[in-house]
Amino acid sequence: MIRFAAATSLILAASNPATAQTPEETAQAALENAPVWDGHNDVPIQLRGRFGNVIGDFDFEDTSATGPEHSEGRTMHTDLARLAQGQIGAQFWSVYVSAALSEPEAVQATIEQIDVTKRLIARYPQRLGLSLTARDVERQVADGRIAGMLGIEGGHSIGSSLAVLRQMYAIGARYMTLTHSENTPWADSATDTPEHDGLTDFGKDLVREMNRIGMLVDLSHVSEKTMHDALDVARAPVIFSHSGARAINGHARNVPDSVLSRLARNGGIVMVVALPGFLNEDARQWYANRQAQKARLEALWQGQPGEVEKRLEAWDEANPLPLASISDMADHIDHIREQAGTANIGIGGDYDGMSTGPVGMEDVAGYPALFTELARRGYSQADLEAISFGNMMRVMRAAEAISAQMDDVPPFEYPAGE
Repeated sequence: MIRFAAATSLILAASNPATAQTPEETAQAALENAPVWDGHNDVPIQLRGRFGNVIGDFDFEDTSATGPEHSEGRTMHTDLARLAQGQIGAQFWSVYVSAALSEPEAVQATIEQIDVTKRLIARYPQRLGLSLTARDVERQVADGRIAGMLGIEGGHSIGSSLAVLRQMYAIGARYMTLTHSENTPWADSATDTPEHDGLTDFGKDLVREMNRIGMLVDLSHVSEKTMHDALDVARAPVIFSHSGARAINGHARNVPDSVLSRLARNGGIVMVVALPGFLNEDARQWYANRQAQKARLEALWQGQPGEVEKRLEAWDEANPLPLASISDMADHIDHIREQAGTANIGIGGDYDGMSTGPVGMEDVAGYPALFTELARRGYSQADLEAISFGNMMRVMRAAEAISAQMDDVPPFEYPAGE
């Protein structure tokens, strides 16, 4: 697909029983031809939180020294060395800002995050690129650079304005997650009390406008009803930039089977997340139990925070957090394949937006281990190449084609301030 030089010999080797590939060799061959196109990485908010977006002295070659002394309390998951180890070929950089900001504050902060991401990319022109089209991605990956695209995480970032949406696209944003952790005035979030029964009329027109301009509709973080409403009106394939399968882990952030069953008809993809609490059901149950225990202790020991903390620490020691594994992540991929198809799967790690990835994939260097596990489960080299890169490329090209078909459709308009 991308790196053609070795493709023919690798395919011949795979087809010859005498030289049958091991799972490791199959995964390596796939990633050489089709390096990972990752749907979601939160380096930009790390730059804001740790350095206030002042990055003149920031060394992205190696971030292993960005440890607990920083506000995040952990080492960053991403740098150029580990991106190379993880065989990342294209990356959606999330320009997330907090959903707690007012809409005007969120608009400004999002523009600042787009700016700092562009500045980071520009500092490493031999290693990183800024891509605005599928063709840009193809060229930059062929040149050996990591093709970078920008994704807005949450509709609060456009201030409920289609004009702002269009201008965000104009300065580089190529997907928008319709909500983050809270509802917007026009869409329900997966993790907030429903207000709109999915999308409002404005929200549906916003999806249509995103299709018109060629911006991908990202349904991670939205409620099940919002997912269905978006699929009802979307002409272009949708994405879930960093989600799992709800049948495997019941977290509201994951995609239910009712939506997976529609995804093949839409042509969209679930880019499977690496966040342990979304992967491992035992871990999800642990978080709920810990939350309940904390509430219980606060009720029993009112006005005594020290006692609450001591007893919660004792509970933590007696009840260790179940660890998520690469196998857990592969289970989500298996389920999405069963419900939708291999063509509807991608990868969206959420690195630098969580504490850690699963064991063996703690940071972005771990992707080859996941693809080895998938090969061990019987995924072919062609399957792996589709999951790592090809499916997202198809979706991007389809969104661009739909936008071109809508060239004679005028912009959707709403009165300013409404």
